[in-house]
Amino acid sequence: MPVIVLEARDFTSPLFLVRTLEVLTTCTAFSLVASVEHSNTTWNRTFRIFCMFIWCFFFTISLLIHILSIIQFHSLIRVSWKNLTMTVAVLGALMTFSTSVIFPWMVMDHEGELPRPVAAAVASGLTFLAYTSESIVLRTQAHEQRGYMSTMPGLLKIIQLWGGCMIIPPVVEMVHEFRNGVAWQLSVSGVSYGVCILMSLITLVVILGDFAGRCLLPFDRFLAGFSLIGVLLYMLATVICFTKILQLNENKNAITQQLVIMETVISSITLLAYTVDLAFSIKLLCDRGRM
Repeated sequence: MPVIVLEARDFTSPLFLVRTLEVLTTCTAFSLVASVEHSNTTWNRTFRIFCMFIWCFFFTISLLIHILSIIQFHSLIRVSWKNLTMTVAVLGALMTFSTSVIFPWMVMDHEGELPRPVAAAVASGLTFLAYTSESIVLRTQAHEQRGYMSTMPGLLKIIQLWGGCMIIPPVVEMVHEFRNGVAWQLSVSGVSYGVCILMSLITLVVILGDFAGRCLLPFDRFLAGFSLIGVLLYMLATVICFTKILQLNENKNAITQQLVIMETVISSITLLAYTVDLAFSIKLLCDRGRM
């Protein structure tokens, strides 16, 4: 049976310290926000719930990883530990950076001088720094200790998942804002985003579960196909986003404009990630074809 094997020096290691900071700061952020009365505005409530979910989710998973790494039970889990920790670190950095921007911008009441929301925003920023530090520490480990998610294609897939997650709140809010005006555009965009999120989750499960050898198709072709579909769908969604920007006029309120711009920026970044990932996949297939 696994036992606690950490020595005293392990409790001062960079990984132990940054993971401890991640747990403390995420707990601080959602605890402070939960204790503050929030606005009843729909968009405010949606983004507040989104930020709370991100903090709570990463607090839970970081705490589990921290405990498992201390008591050395991670060897009993049927997942790729090195890929899991890297995925959580990079995705945590991206998501908490997003909440550090969204919470002060879309959720905080700037008319009131409330110390707790300000402290929560600061805690979210510290969480971003902690996850970024963990990502750097994991990337600097020996080559044999790093998994697929530490490579450039792996990092691109994490960015793709981040884009899919971040696109949900603005799309949900635009359903309320636009109503019947551009229903077909929202439907097409929503289906495109949904398919890409599903593909990202399938890819993540295959990599973390070490199921690559059980795929019906070779894993590199499997990834190339998903990347191609992602490029096509996000190209369509990005064109729709720019179309909605052109349709904005003075009658649209500031919140609607912010939502459209947010969707466009996230969609464009994710499209770029899929495009670069597709280039890596094609290069890999060509290199293997020459062997």
